[in-house]
Formats: sequence, C-alpha cells, structure tokens
Amino acid sequence: MIKFSDDKLEKVKGIIASYPEGKQKSAVIPLLHMAQEEFGGWLSVESMDYVASLLQLQPIEVYEVATFYSMYNLKPVGKYLFEVCQTGPCMLNGSDQIIEYIKEKLNIGVGETTPDRMFTLKTVECLGACGYAPMMQLGKFFREHLTKEKVDQIIEECRKNAALNN
Repeated sequence: MIKFSDDKLEKVKGIIASYPEGKQKSAVIPLLHMAQEEFGGWLSVESMDYVASLLQLQPIEVYEVATFYSMYNLKPVGKYLFEVCQTGPCMLNGSDQIIEYIKEKLNIGVGETTPDRMFTLKTVECLGACGYAPMMQLGKFFREHLTKEKVDQIIEECRKNAALNN
C-alpha cells in the first residue's frame, strides 16, 4: 500500500486547510502533483485512490481531474518526457514535423516510451508560449523554436545527463 511520508502528510494537511471548510476537493490538483512526484512520476489507480481517501472523495472525482489535464501521467514515463505542443500556433510553425521527427529519431509513437525507459513522447495542448513555436516542455523547462537540429541537441544533452547521473 502506498502512503506519503509523515512530512508529506503534514504538507497535505496544510494544503487542505488552506481551502474553506467543506471545499477539500479544491486540493485535488496539488495533491495529484505530490502523488505523481512521490510515486514514480505517474499516477496509478492506487495513488489516485489514495488521494481520494485523503480528501474524502469518491475515486471517480479524482480520476476525472487526472484524466482531464495533460500534466498528469497515467502510465509510467521515461526519465525524459518530451511534451510537444500540438495546438494551432505550434502546428503552423511546424510542430507536426517535430513530432514526426522525434517519433522517427527515438523509434516510438506518441504516448510511448523507449525500451531503455529514457524517453517518452507526449503531445499536449497549448503550453502558453505561442510566440516561441514550435515548442515543448521538458521537465520544468520550455524548449523553444524547435528544429530537427535542436531536437538532436536536446536528445544528446539528455543522454549525457543520464550518463553522468548513473
């Protein structure tokens, strides 16, 4: 059974307490973020059920939020998650070609992870940086004005970082 550490549980209490009485459901988004971070970078049914129990909600109420937002991963992802914007401005600037190039380069489809668990490719809705299209999010950082050459550099940079951290 999964469970937050005592320190995290104290943080959970603080988050819930920041919302008005009877409005604990408002804490579902930050608690899902904590669960995803704490339990391997993705949200299993067990972790979503745990969040529901902490908030005294029905599990479906948590599933609805987790499946709506692209920031939550509902299956395991690679060490490096490429979240490529696929909305209008990015598409007009070539994000569809960037997505195809990444698929070809890493030999995976959208929503798939490389066999070595290094990379996952995901398409997402607007990341709010249309002036920098085409772009993607990689962890907490945006990678902007993408080209095939920039994608090659990003992949190489990730592989070097992974080698240094092993």
